[in-house]
Amino acid sequence: MSGEIADSPESWPVEKTVEHYRGSKVAMVSDWVEMPGADGPEIVQRDRFEHPGAVAALALDDDGRVLLLNQYRHVVGHRLWELPAGIRDEVGEPPVRTAQRELLEEAGFTAERWFALADYFSSPGFCTERIQVFLARGITEVAESDIDFERIHEEADMPTVWLPLEEAVEAAAQGRFRNSATVIGLLAASRAAADGFASLPKAE
Repeated sequence: MSGEIADSPESWPVEKTVEHYRGSKVAMVSDWVEMPGADGPEIVQRDRFEHPGAVAALALDDDGRVLLLNQYRHVVGHRLWELPAGIRDEVGEPPVRTAQRELLEEAGFTAERWFALADYFSSPGFCTERIQVFLARGITEVAESDIDFERIHEEADMPTVWLPLEEAVEAAAQGRFRNSATVIGLLAASRAAADGFASLPKAE
């Protein structure tokens, strides 16, 4: 194989699709897909969980510390240390704008500069969720009285900590953090820090 090794879009023929469930943000669907078989093409059922995607904001202050939130996640029965993050639930909103909104609403901070840090599919075997992680620099705290957002449910109980980046990376390497956006974002930020983040593209 020659040339650059990289993921690429592709779509195999679908004979039929059945939607089993659709909620306000997600859906469960089955496709019958034409795939290679031992004796020629076969029609195979593949289930997929449709998800609008999500973003995360890795806020890094001037002292090299990253902001982490501790959030209860009922589905996995854990409190997880996470980057400020959220679902892309505003139609037409650019991903970086969603990240900016989540950083403000969840943590009470804004940032002067934003960079694309990581972009991945969280579980491509069955889910369409794509997560984009952005690096935020030039951090400013915003007074609670200036934030037009009410934190309720899980978001009403999210302790925060500012942790040195390399200390956070070590915690991820030791398996102390298990949120995918957090782990991938920390590793990507650690690598990008080698050239002072100069290689990261600006996020518009």
